[in-house]
Amino acid sequence: MAQTIISVSREFGSGGHLIAEQIAKDHGLNFYDRHILDEIATANNMKVEVLEKYDEKPRNAFLSRRVGAFSNSMEEILAEMQFEHIRKKAESGESFVIVGRCAETVLSGRRGLISIFVVGDELAKISRIRDVYQLSESDAIAKIRRHDKKRKQYHNRHSSFRWGDSRFYDLCINSSKLGLERTGAALENYIRERMSQIQ
Repeated sequence: MAQTIISVSREFGSGGHLIAEQIAKDHGLNFYDRHILDEIATANNMKVEVLEKYDEKPRNAFLSRRVGAFSNSMEEILAEMQFEHIRKKAESGESFVIVGRCAETVLSGRRGLISIFVVGDELAKISRIRDVYQLSESDAIAKIRRHDKKRKQYHNRHSSFRWGDSRFYDLCINSSKLGLERTGAALENYIRERMSQIQ
């Protein structure tokens, strides 16, 4: 089978992570999310707890500086470590599903890459986050805005296009219209068609 890499970016509360996990399971592919930090920590003899503090976060402009290509920002250092880790996985020929981490940018141009962006209706996202985290509606709204702001800043820092811009993904889909399970099924139909072309 030809190499297939599925990158899934998502709005917070859209269920994109769960959908990506199900796609990986159904296609028998390795699945990478924030646990990719475990591999990086092991490879670099570091504590994963240290890395988690800086994962997918924009650099702190007040505490970091850049000289040429070098930065002392832990957020940017970790981002580059993850990007290099992802590139090596792709170069090894491995097929996998990956959530976030600018994978659609890092692996841009690879024949087997399928990039997806999952959005959701505002009310549906609020309801989901309220239920999952046992929050009030106002706290759920604040959490969604906080997470999406960080994701947008992180992505836009490391990519040549804007986070969520539909022109730069193979497919954008609203998970609120069909629900998570049927959205996953619809995406899998698309992925199967794409995989048949990659062969």
